[in-house]
Amino acid sequence: MLSAIHHIAIIAGDYNRSKEFYTRVLGLEIVREVYREERQSYKLDLSLNGQYIIELFSFPEAPARPSRPEAQGLRHLAFAVSDIDVEVCRLAGKGVNMEAIRTDPHTGKRFCFFSDPDGLPLELYEI
Repeated sequence: MLSAIHHIAIIAGDYNRSKEFYTRVLGLEIVREVYREERQSYKLDLSLNGQYIIELFSFPEAPARPSRPEAQGLRHLAFAVSDIDVEVCRLAGKGVNMEAIRTDPHTGKRFCFFSDPDGLPLELYEI
């Protein structure tokens, strides 16, 4: 039986740029970073509030993948926030292009989309 989501894996187009984005811009914490010589690839384990959530990989010449919320496959990765206005201002102040805050007509919850350096759709969801 499934008990929880263990992690999300992301392959970065530019590893250093994505590492900077996920750690310094979003504020995720580095658990460990390993260079895997046999794959010529870095693997960066990241946590949020002590919970391991993202594996960030680098692979030489990884192909690009279409990745907007309406493309087939994973739609987006959402981060819970207590005050969406504060977080939108914080990220915009770090140069992140934020879409307008919207309200879900069914739940009344506010949310906002933005993208990582490779165009992966990310969301802030106010709880």
